Amino acid sequence: MREAARAAGLPVHLDGARLWNASAATGILPSEYAACADTVMVCYSKALGAPIGSAVAGSAAMIREAREVRSMFGGAMRQVGIIAAAALHALHHHRDRLPEDHARARRLAAAIAEIPGVRLDPAQVESNIVIAELEDGVARLPRFLSCLEAEGVLVVDFGGPGRFRAVTHLDVDDAGIDRAIAAIRLAADAVAAR
Repeated sequence: MREAARAAGLPVHLDGARLWNASAATGILPSEYAACADTVMVCYSKALGAPIGSAVAGSAAMIREAREVRSMFGGAMRQVGIIAAAALHALHHHRDRLPEDHARARRLAAAIAEIPGVRLDPAQVESNIVIAELEDGVARLPRFLSCLEAEGVLVVDFGGPGRFRAVTHLDVDDAGIDRAIAAIRLAADAVAAR
């Protein structure tokens, strides 16, 4: 893609919202992933637990242009020191714990794969995102999601026939995984009985 962009005279941007998860899962340094791009964005709230915040890196000229565009569209914020402090805390204290999220996602995936009526290949779970599919789930997915929500477990419709996505993160501990597994079993039984 980079070669095609270069040939067309276009810059390459890497949306690195989950870059630190990818790095933790593969052992590839973020700088290696970003080497193919002219600009890269990282997110402090996804996985790292900061309440808000992203950063973009690139050449001085690209950053100048990004600031101008941000200002033109009203994206500037005042008094963001508290947001920056939260992002720095997340960066310094939460990156090393990302493998815990990945391990919890694999445990969740393994349990989901054993539930009748739900399809999932646990080998496909490489980081903190678990994507599964209800068999004959197009009509059943809304009820399934409602059952989960009633149990306090939030997953999202992931598009496609009956697909749903669960994400582990800083606020999901082992007890939360146990709760999610129990709720998914209960919801799968409830939709199968209808």
